[in-house]
Amino acid sequence: MISAKRLQYTIAELTKGLDVAIKGDPNCVITGISSIQDAQQGCVTFLTNSLYRKYLETTLASAVILAEADAEACPINAIVCKNPYFVYAQIAGYFNGRPAASAGTRHISAVIAKSADVDASVHVGANCVIGERVKIAAHAVIGAGCVIGDDTEIGEAACLDANVTLYDGVKIGKRVHLSSGVVIGSDGFGFANHQGGWHKVPQLGTVEIGDDVDIGANTTIDRGAIENTVIGKGVKLDNLIQVAHNVKIGDHTVIAGCVGIAGSAVIGKHCMIGGSALINGHITITDNVIITGNTGVSKSITEPGIYSSGIVGAVPNAEFRKNNARFHRLENLMQRVKTLEADIKQLRERNDS
Repeated sequence: MISAKRLQYTIAELTKGLDVAIKGDPNCVITGISSIQDAQQGCVTFLTNSLYRKYLETTLASAVILAEADAEACPINAIVCKNPYFVYAQIAGYFNGRPAASAGTRHISAVIAKSADVDASVHVGANCVIGERVKIAAHAVIGAGCVIGDDTEIGEAACLDANVTLYDGVKIGKRVHLSSGVVIGSDGFGFANHQGGWHKVPQLGTVEIGDDVDIGANTTIDRGAIENTVIGKGVKLDNLIQVAHNVKIGDHTVIAGCVGIAGSAVIGKHCMIGGSALINGHITITDNVIITGNTGVSKSITEPGIYSSGIVGAVPNAEFRKNNARFHRLENLMQRVKTLEADIKQLRERNDS
């Protein structure tokens, strides 16, 4: 990839190696990224949502990333491809201004146990604490203030942003990215009731994170009670997600912010879970399931598809209260319907006789 320190690139340079067709001038110079409605000369933008197609004729951008179906209507340079959002993601990386960590540097304030095996290429930031027998593979980045418990393993090219906490025995795969505030391996919520009091159940498992996982800020993943909590490869978790003990999430599943997943739930591969959804414990969700935002999943889902629950969209409070009152009268209404059906049946039987 071309160095991100450059200030400008041609369209040909930005799309090198990508499966695209360039309609227009491949030597057009691009100096930045912008939305289609706000773009100025020199910017590249993208079109994936039909709601924004109205801006295509008037955008001031120098180039648009779009699908073949929109190419004919594009009056400027077009980068035509099958997956515009993916191509945008690749091109946007050229303009990422975040400074890269210096490989192999270890801040003087970092505390690293003598028994830890930290590759020479690893960057360790200020005020990090790395415990006994920790293994950190080549080209990993450990941001400032991270705490890594004993016997933890971190794979090659993993990146921990500032203030990530990994408890003892956690296993992190290759190319994993953990955002600030992530906590992995804390105790699950396990308590036994005895004589009116709650007594802690030891959480003896750990957490295994597969390769190419991305976990957002302040997301927490509990260690297993006996078996391990497992996050499959390619999983993407948003900010502020709670993953309880013994949960298993299949490969390439994506979960939006503020989702709560209760203990021992099993979520399949290639699932998509919308924000603020709640997943009950000890249930199974099969592969290729989409759960829309704010949905409560109380029982297992065995067939792929799209699932929703709750009130769809916001309504005026008075209407909500009226509908909610009606909802709580459904049982009474159902009994009345059954009675009416029985009466109708009796009347029909009398008429037939």
